[in-house]
Parts: sequence; C-alpha cells; structure tokens
Amino acid sequence: MAEFPLLKDMIDRQLAEQIAERIVAVHPDFDAAAFVSSVVAELERLELKQRFNWIADKLREYLPDDYPTALGILLQILDEADGRFEPIEDAGFRLLPIPTFVYRHGLAHIDASLDAMYEITKHSSCESAIRPFIIHHRRATLARLHQWALDDDEHVRRLVSEGSRPRLPWWPQLTDFIADPTPTLALLERLKDDPSLYVRRSVANHLNDIGKDHPELLLARMEAWSAGASEERLWLINHALRTLVKRGDRRALAILGYGPAAVELVDLRLAPGVLQYGNEIEFSFSLRNDRAEAQNLMIDFLIHFVKANGSTAPKVFKLKKLRLPAGDRASISKRFAIRPISTRKYYPGRHRLEIQVNGRVLAGADFELVME
Repeated sequence: MAEFPLLKDMIDRQLAEQIAERIVAVHPDFDAAAFVSSVVAELERLELKQRFNWIADKLREYLPDDYPTALGILLQILDEADGRFEPIEDAGFRLLPIPTFVYRHGLAHIDASLDAMYEITKHSSCESAIRPFIIHHRRATLARLHQWALDDDEHVRRLVSEGSRPRLPWWPQLTDFIADPTPTLALLERLKDDPSLYVRRSVANHLNDIGKDHPELLLARMEAWSAGASEERLWLINHALRTLVKRGDRRALAILGYGPAAVELVDLRLAPGVLQYGNEIEFSFSLRNDRAEAQNLMIDFLIHFVKANGSTAPKVFKLKKLRLPAGDRASISKRFAIRPISTRKYYPGRHRLEIQVNGRVLAGADFELVME
C-alpha cells in the first residue's frame, strides 16, 4: 500500500528555492543562495507549523528591513496568472509561510497588513493570519471584515467567516468570541445568502462552532433564518445544526422539519453478540407508522464505546432520513466495522448499540467486544 506524504514534507527545499527564484525576479538584490541555505539548515527537524514560522522568519531576515517594502515584494510573487513564474504545486497550502510572515512581523502595521491579506487570501488562505489582528486590533479588523463581507471575490468573503470562527481547527481559539459571538453573528448575517457554496459552507461551520457554546443563541438565529428560506439557506441551516442534531436536540430537529416521532420500533436484531475486534456487527430493525399522517424521520444509531477506565461514552452516527407514509413500515439494516482507525482507540468489554429517531432513543442491544 502506498504511503501518503506528510504535510510537513511539502514545505521543503524545493519550496524555498521556488520562493527565492520568484523574489529575485522582482527584487534582484535578494540573496537567494543564502536564504535557501539558511532555510534548509533547520528545516528537517521542524514540524509543519514550525516550518511555516521558520520560512516566514527567514524571509524577514533576508528581505529589506522596512516591513511595507518587504511585504510589497512578497505580494508581487503570488500571482501565477501572467506566466512570469513557474507554478508551485499545491500553492494555496505551500505558500502559507507568506500569510505567516504577515502575522508574525506585521502586527505593528495594521493597515498595510490588512491590505496585504486582502490580496494574499486570493492565493493562499489568511484565516490564520487574521486571527492575531482580531485579538490585538479588534475594532479596526472587524471594520475591515464588514467591508470584505460585501466584496466581489469569494475568497475574501470566506476569509470573513473562516478567519473569525471561534474554534477554527489548527489555529488559536478566539476566546472573546467563544464567550460572546455577537460580533461575528453580525458578519454572518451579511453572508448567509452568499452565492458561493464555498462561503456558505464556512458560515455553516462557524455557526456550528457557536452552537457548541451557545446552543440557545444558535437555535434562535436558525429559527429566524428558516422563515421563507431558500434551498441554499436551508442547506446552510441543516449543516449549522449538525452537532445539535447529533445530540438529539428536539428544537434543532424541529427547525429541520423533524417533530417528535410517533413510530414504533420492532424486531431489533444485532449479531454477533460477541464481536472479535477487526470484524463487523450487523443490525436491523423496522419502524412502523400507525399514525394517520406521514412522518419525517431522522434515524441515527449510537454506540456506547468502552473507555480506558471501563466507563462508556456514546458516539452518534448518521443512518438515514426518510418520510414514512401513514400506516407504512420501513425496514433498515446496517453493517458497522470495529477496526483500527486513527481517531479512536478501542477497549474490550460490553458495548451498547442504540437506535435514535428524531432525537429519541427507541431501542438498544448489547454486544461484547473481544480484542484478542
């Protein structure tokens, strides 16, 4: 089986050479050989984010001392459209040392740095770079984000949402916005009907972050947004509520059209009762609607996994959405493998499977996991 390269290995000597070559093309006084030699001297021992920082710091060392001048040079090397530069493979990711340069060395130059991020984000994401400016220069940065929310470029608009996410993966949390997300909600109001799915997906992820800390606030906002919502906005609302839906939150489910389920679950079967680690369980059941009207059903299953201390913790998995006609019956089956994965460690013992319909657990069965 072929092994995938580590992300950190994409930030390498070749990248340093390509950056240096571009800089020389627009700033001939740049000492490309010394820059590359200095970068690669320590690169191998560094992890991914350390490599971003290292290259950014070396750019600061070898570019002109005046920050705006140095920044202007870096802006000139981003655009590949005119054919001046040999393309950099995966440039959006591999050029992250440039936005890193901005937040590590440009905090004292607010306007120049924000102007630069406006251009850089069209080529390489500035979601990491904008966050220190939100923390240290909140008023000026929020004012700029409100302007950018109306920009013609979808990358700029996405930066507004993604850069201000309270719990953005990979990058430091914005603790002020975790405590009070009101300032970012004002931004998301401008983006909720954005024509770009790329932007709307970011808005939904941002809202999902808010719901982890302020579920009532999110629910109230999604109830308001759902009135007369387009298909695109309904998709956004659905995606924004996904964590609350997994928790079985009745109010979130109601917003999505899944009221309390009046169905009967029958014939739940699970096999094997003793599962050898690395194999699959199989379960099946039927849902019967004895009501006089059809019902929208969101069907999930939970597995209460054994933890290292012997207690259990549930994990929700999506199973099926369906509309069950009056008097009808639906039969559902599923196989689920319990095999090595990078995101979970398994422990032997009694596990429990449960079937959840519209946020309510209707039935369950146990199985024993054997590791040897």
